[in-house]
Amino acid sequence: MESNRLTEIVRDLLPGIRERAARAESERRLPEETRKAFLETGLLRALQPARFGGLEQDPLSFYEAVMEVGTACGSSAWVLGVVGVHNWQLALFDERAQHDVWRDDPTVQISSSYAPTGRVEPASGGFVLSGRWSFSSGCDHCDWVFLGGLVPLDDGVELRTFLLPRSDYLIDDNWHVMGLRGTGSKDIVVEEAFVPEHRTHSFGDAFVGKHPGSVVNPGPIYRLPFGCVFCSAIAAPAVGVARGAVEEVIRQAEGRISTIDGSSPAQDATVVARLGEAGSEVEAAAAGIRRPWRAMSSLVGENQAIPLSLRADCRSSVVHAVEWSVRATLRVFQVAGSRAIFDDNPLQRALRDVIAIRAHAMNHLEKSGSLRAKQTLGSLGGEQFL
Repeated sequence: MESNRLTEIVRDLLPGIRERAARAESERRLPEETRKAFLETGLLRALQPARFGGLEQDPLSFYEAVMEVGTACGSSAWVLGVVGVHNWQLALFDERAQHDVWRDDPTVQISSSYAPTGRVEPASGGFVLSGRWSFSSGCDHCDWVFLGGLVPLDDGVELRTFLLPRSDYLIDDNWHVMGLRGTGSKDIVVEEAFVPEHRTHSFGDAFVGKHPGSVVNPGPIYRLPFGCVFCSAIAAPAVGVARGAVEEVIRQAEGRISTIDGSSPAQDATVVARLGEAGSEVEAAAAGIRRPWRAMSSLVGENQAIPLSLRADCRSSVVHAVEWSVRATLRVFQVAGSRAIFDDNPLQRALRDVIAIRAHAMNHLEKSGSLRAKQTLGSLGGEQFL
């Protein structure tokens, strides 16, 4: 499959995704038609190993597709990005875990909640999990979940991802929010669920590229750093939303005449300046994702290690991409006219969605955006999401 094939697929789907965007918000989850389209076209399985029928694509191709979806619906792009990346992460797990999920149906999907908010207790052959985990995007459409948890050690704790089947948890429908309403990012509730050792994956091992799944999935994309793969997946939707907002303002400006002085938007210097600035910010945001990914993909393709400096650069660049996307969306919203505030106007949804994307912990500009500087100054330490 060519590198641009995924975006070609998305462009065919965009009219339907755009038409269902309001429904996604009202239903507070991805419409079934959108989920099926993502699955049947292979978009959700873009990063899944080929041996399970996945496309095993370069992540940048996937992020480009997510950005394209974001121009029509931020919630749909978010679910595609987050859930799609989980197919990549499962490939890093022990082969037994991969077969647990995909043996009978390789199209089965996984949601997640990585913040270690639950309780983990060691048990014979594994661990027992209990508690509540929030923000599990797309969980209604998934049969498994990744949950973050802290494993007690003699000298501290170890952060791990735990893999649980749908029978081991409940979904608490508490997703009533201002932005990304259509993602269905509800709470996961677990009560005394046993998780065997082979269904866990250490973040420490992920940081150094030591994956049990490497034995059966030796492809270049499975040698990429987890932190960069995941964080780029939650940055790409913002770029798409911002690009869509700029396009929507231009579309709505056609034929619009000021009720105050009779001028058109094209005659308004403020509108022209804001659109120009926003367009440049969107392109800078997209470049912030593309540049480090082209470098990392090239290195793993040549079987070379990715230096920590490039990983820090990637994390910093993608979080700045989110920031530029927020600024671009707000910039054009302010010159879109008073009709932009109505519920049925895509622009107000775009603004709410991009703000919600910015609120994710991994998109915190001051924390993630400083990683490049910390690495350069030699003060980087304890950051496992690189």
